Amino acid sequence: MRSRRTFVALLALALCAALAPAAVHAAPTIPVRVRILKGSRQGPPAVDPRLADLHGQLGKLAYQRWDQVGEQQAAMELDKPLTLPLPDGSTLELTIVDARKDTVTFDVKVAARKTHSRLTISKDQRIVHQVAGEKDGAALFATVRPWP
Repeated sequence: MRSRRTFVALLALALCAALAPAAVHAAPTIPVRVRILKGSRQGPPAVDPRLADLHGQLGKLAYQRWDQVGEQQAAMELDKPLTLPLPDGSTLELTIVDARKDTVTFDVKVAARKTHSRLTISKDQRIVHQVAGEKDGAALFATVRPWP
């Protein structure tokens, strides 16, 4: 009888532990690499050597010169924004709104331009997203890669 009570108590304890809210555990983080790029229609065609991994994607866009003007790596949590300064004085706000096994969905906002996009990126992929309108033949882009 005593061993049966012990078994029931252990089983109840195991069920409580299994059903405990996920908030008790630390929120998982996702490593993210964000680079800020300047694309230009002016000057000789060139790609910053730090952007060699993006050459295929950048070559399909209407800009002939590409420079990396910023970079940040962060361990991001769901619904906690990462704010990055842009060279024009505005800020880029990046927030993970959904994370699955092999995909991450980001909200990308630039408040100064009243722009808001939602982008889903698969593991081993990256996006190049324009974050500032063209001015004097140049524009700013962000490239985002989860699990770099």
